[in-house]
Amino acid sequence: MTAFDAAVPDARGRSASGNAAFADAVRDRIAARFDGLTEADAVLRQARALLADSGWIAGLITPLVDALRADPWFDPALRITRDAMRTAVVLADLPAVSLTASVTSAAALARVDPPATVVLSGRRALTLYVRGGQAQVRRWRLADTEPRRCVEIERQLLGDNDLIEQDGRREGRLIIAATSDVVAVTATAKSGADPLMHEFAIADGRLVRSVTADDRSSRAELLLALLRANGRSDAADSFDAMTRDPAFHLRWAAMREWLMLDARAARPRLVEMAAADPDPGVQVAAAQTLDRLDARLAAA
Repeated sequence: MTAFDAAVPDARGRSASGNAAFADAVRDRIAARFDGLTEADAVLRQARALLADSGWIAGLITPLVDALRADPWFDPALRITRDAMRTAVVLADLPAVSLTASVTSAAALARVDPPATVVLSGRRALTLYVRGGQAQVRRWRLADTEPRRCVEIERQLLGDNDLIEQDGRREGRLIIAATSDVVAVTATAKSGADPLMHEFAIADGRLVRSVTADDRSSRAELLLALLRANGRSDAADSFDAMTRDPAFHLRWAAMREWLMLDARAARPRLVEMAAADPDPGVQVAAAQTLDRLDARLAAA
């Protein structure tokens, strides 16, 4: 047995102990505040009270940082994501809210090309900029027009301890430059969210694409595509059930996959959706698709 093989089990035990203490701290300092909250307004009010004093953050993560300094094998129970500009750590993922700490690199902002699109997350969030870095922020708002379009509004300069609420259903923002790294803690409400994230072109404000922001919907769409790709025409009941899901985008995704798999079997349900789907957009799309399908079937 190598020294590595011997060290790993011991490290797992030490990590488990430290991570259990972290979980207890999250439960006591954060989770208890949000127990029983279901409405986004109530969640954000509690988040505002929590973020008004950011001193608890250091107390929460310092034991993990100290353990890592003392033990290079220590594995903190933190979900971390990284991209070219930003490192983020999930501090707590609760039924009502998620809390994320992030650092945006000023150096990376200075060297990367500006993005061509801005994303509307679909969720309401409250961000405390512990270190604002005098960052310049471009902002957009969804216009009340059809087709949907994002329009740019006044830019913003971030200072230390700025507390900013954003409605990601109608607003998007991009940090474009900073004099120093931007350190932030964001509380994101899970209720009242748009099930889709929308991406708009910065050049003209037009919608580029919409994608699901919900893990359940993503998995369901993947499984439906897998059934279609494998020719599972015997799964008609599953496709039919998903075309009745409460999420409008999932209903239509299921119908698209079903039509590609077996258009004749899917047609009766398509007729129902064209006549009475709860979402006007889905209803219109179903009616247009039904016309094209009938024309194709008649020509066959």
